[in-house]
Amino acid sequence: MSKRPTIKDVATRAGVSKSTVSLVLQNSPLVKKETRSKVEATIKAINYVYNRSAANLGGAGADLIGLVIPDLRNPFFTEFAASAQMAFLKHGYATVIANTDESPDVQNKVITSMLEHGVSALLITPCYGGDSSVFKDIARSETPLMQVLRCIDERTDQFPFYSMDYATGSIVAAEHLYNQGARNIAFVGGVEDGPITQERMSGYRKIVKEKNLKTYAFHGRATRMMGRETAFEIKKNHPQIDAVICFNDLVALGMMSGFAQVNTVVGEDILLVGFDDIEECEQVYPQLSSIRCEVGKFGEQSAEMIVDWLVTGEKPVALTRDTVKLIARQSSLGHK
Repeated sequence: MSKRPTIKDVATRAGVSKSTVSLVLQNSPLVKKETRSKVEATIKAINYVYNRSAANLGGAGADLIGLVIPDLRNPFFTEFAASAQMAFLKHGYATVIANTDESPDVQNKVITSMLEHGVSALLITPCYGGDSSVFKDIARSETPLMQVLRCIDERTDQFPFYSMDYATGSIVAAEHLYNQGARNIAFVGGVEDGPITQERMSGYRKIVKEKNLKTYAFHGRATRMMGRETAFEIKKNHPQIDAVICFNDLVALGMMSGFAQVNTVVGEDILLVGFDDIEECEQVYPQLSSIRCEVGKFGEQSAEMIVDWLVTGEKPVALTRDTVKLIARQSSLGHK
């Protein structure tokens, strides 16, 4: 007895992705008429039978949104995901959330799985590197996808990009530190060649050049541990550095711990500004200055843009950036 045809058999014979077949089976309006006809003809030709109850158990449904996050251990991304998920729920959409742990391979696997389960749309903060061929599957399935905070596919006319004005944020941070008297300002954190690292450094570089200062850069995955170890490095080998702009608040919090261990007083001996302004910035001592990105509001707005796209059929504009601002606290103002 020959085996029962599968959704993969349909996809292979029709020359489309499994996610496209899934969308056809769900009568999704997102599939082009000619593609739908080809898939339906293949289904008939090989006598494929759709097990709808099994698909429902698997989570398929037209009211499901895929949310892909690079690092849920980072409070910034946790708040973003929670805010987006609640906004989707308000409009009647359930959310499936996946953490990629900054792995392109994991990212491709979770996106492929979400497509196979027929998500209505994808909201993704992508990770850098690796094979991004999964975007071809997304394009073929015509599943709406919006990139947020990071952009790895330059076809923003097809995959819109929504982010923050990080360049201006680092300009404001560098100017603030200079006005506080700092003359040897370092930038710490972020993968060196990463576009978001370069963006967050661009304002810093601009001010350093304008003020005829020296550039100091320490790169690496933006974690507390990286910040802590860099604090030791600065204390030992670069004592002239009197201020730091950190790639994110996790790096800054790690540096605060490291400087405390080597008896360097943050806010007095060295000034510090983080990026993102997570809740912990107000709860530590000294309180951490940071570039506020209002991530909760950003998560809600990201979800609203996806929902509007699904309801109206109109894509968001190709590139949108929200404003940011400096919240100056004790780590850069002193302990007054």
